[in-house]
Amino acid sequence: MDLQLAGKRALVTGSSSGIGKGVAAVLAREGATVVIHGRNRERTDGVAEAIRAAGGVAHVAIGDLATEAGAAAVVQAVHDHAGGLDILVNNIGGTESSGGGLKSWFEILPEHWAGSMQQNLVAAVRMIHAFTPAMRDRGWGRVINVASAGGTEPPAAVPDYCAAKAAVINMTVSLSKALARTGVTVNTVSPGCTRTEAFERTLDKLAAEHGWPDDYEAREARFMELGMFPCAAERYGRPEDVGALVAFLASPLAAFVDGANYRIDGGQCQSVN
Repeated sequence: MDLQLAGKRALVTGSSSGIGKGVAAVLAREGATVVIHGRNRERTDGVAEAIRAAGGVAHVAIGDLATEAGAAAVVQAVHDHAGGLDILVNNIGGTESSGGGLKSWFEILPEHWAGSMQQNLVAAVRMIHAFTPAMRDRGWGRVINVASAGGTEPPAAVPDYCAAKAAVINMTVSLSKALARTGVTVNTVSPGCTRTEAFERTLDKLAAEHGWPDDYEAREARFMELGMFPCAAERYGRPEDVGALVAFLASPLAAFVDGANYRIDGGQCQSVN
C-alpha cells in the first residue's frame, strides 16, 4: 500500500534509539524526509547515516527538549534542514525516577514527578507550539504523540512516568479539538513492552540473576512467563511495529482518524489465560 508520504517532512523526537529509531526508519522507507532528534551527537548521526545508507533522506537535530534552549535549537535545526514540518512525532520520553533501577512508589520525590512531566509532556507541548501553527495555516499536518500502555493501565512502578503518559493521552484529545477542521489531525499511540535497547538491558540483567539462556527470544519468553506484563501475542513488540502504525496515522489515508489513542501492545493489557 502506498501511504503517500513521499516528500512529506517529519520530525521524530527521541529517535536516536528505541521506538523513535524504528519509527524514523519506517517513515523514511515510505519516502518521508526525516529529522532524527537526540541529545547524543554520535548516536543520532549514526541513525541518520543508516537511513541514508538504505536510500532514505535524513537530517539531524540535537537538543534537550526538556529545556527551552534545547527545544529552540531543535526547532532551528528543523527549519534549517527541512524548511518546516508536515509530520510531528512526539516520541521523546523517560522517567526521572529510575536512576538505573526502579524506586519504590514513596522513594519517588516530587522533583522526579516534575522532571518526568518535563520530559514526556512539556517537551511535546514545546514542539506543538513550534510547528502546528504553520501546519494549520497550510491546511494539512499530522501530530502523533507516543504515550504508553502504562498511561491507561499503570503498574505500581514508575508512577511519575505513567502519569505523564496519561497526560499526553489527555492532551492529544484537547489538541485535536483545538485544531478541528484545520486539516491537522492529532492522535496517540500507546506501545506496550517493546524490544528497545533499554528493554534488552533489562533482560540481560534478569538473565544474569536467574541463569536464563543467551538468546533474546528465549529470554523474552522467560520474562513473559513472570506474568508482570502478560501478552496475548506470542512476543513483545518491535520498534518497527510501532513505526508501521505511526506511518499510517501520519499519512493522508488517515484523514478521518483524529483524537484517538491506539494501543499497540499485543493484548498486553488484556487478561491472558
